[in-house]
Amino acid sequence: MSQIAGMLRGMSDTPARLLTLLSLLQTPREWPGSELAERLRVSPRTIRRDVDRLRDLGYPVQATMGSVGGYRLMAGAAMPPLLLDDEEAVAIAVGLRAAAGSAVDGIEEASVRALTKLEQVLPSRLRHRVSTLGAATVPVRDSAGPNVDPEVLTVLAAAAANTEKVRFGYRSWNGAETRRLVEPHRLVTAWRRWYFVGYDNDRADWRIFRVDRITEARATGARAAPRALPAEDAAAFVTERLHSLEPTYRAVATLHAPFAEVVGRLGDGPGDLEPLDEHSCRLHGHTDTLEWLAFRLMMIGCEFEVHEPPELAEFLRGLGARVTRASGG
Repeated sequence: MSQIAGMLRGMSDTPARLLTLLSLLQTPREWPGSELAERLRVSPRTIRRDVDRLRDLGYPVQATMGSVGGYRLMAGAAMPPLLLDDEEAVAIAVGLRAAAGSAVDGIEEASVRALTKLEQVLPSRLRHRVSTLGAATVPVRDSAGPNVDPEVLTVLAAAAANTEKVRFGYRSWNGAETRRLVEPHRLVTAWRRWYFVGYDNDRADWRIFRVDRITEARATGARAAPRALPAEDAAAFVTERLHSLEPTYRAVATLHAPFAEVVGRLGDGPGDLEPLDEHSCRLHGHTDTLEWLAFRLMMIGCEFEVHEPPELAEFLRGLGARVTRASGG
């Protein structure tokens, strides 16, 4: 954008007029030359000359002849810088903030990158309007994922892009509050949560942080030296670390139903399910959450007996007691 402005300053015509013309042409419609001339208070000849200059700058302006002809900005090989008025800039920033916290797969990270770029160039008066709208708006959150502060996301994204150390408060799983100084690497979205991957200076090791537990994130201005992540990429690092932290249970259960009725409904591996006789089969598997396996067993719709682990049997007893009380038994 600064290169375009520099080229415009070297022209004899007013740069503001060319920028205004470009802004009008970015509206999805065809503009008659006479209407553009009236809006910009210049002659049709000046409009034709300005259109030629925009083309020289790389903007694909198409002209059509005839009584209904005019000018239209077409799609080019690369997206040109967008010119937004105040209302458009505020609307886009608010929309990006909402998308950054959404549960739509694939949109969150791109929204954060775009929001980071936009907020870096917003005038202070517009940044205040965006913050005011955000504070006054209460979205209906998806219960499957925790709330994430867009301000924290944009700070972390900018720090990662600029390889700049960031300091923030962090609340661990047991509620302990700490202050961290971290060399940022990447933001990762997984399982409807945001994770921040970085090298923790205080602990001299790589860490992952849940962004919904991060507060008061501030860039320090100090650059971080490049470090090799001990994984193929940030997504693999998060996956490996989370799996290593989760408890794994070995489950064994007898299902009183024919093997043919159960196979494919519970257990995906070839050794997960084996027939015992024509009326029963046995499940051998592993699970990270007792709740998931308990509900899957109940959804099979047959009698079953749990042999391992004892935690699963205890969970089912507690669940059965709650169901009995709820039904008035």
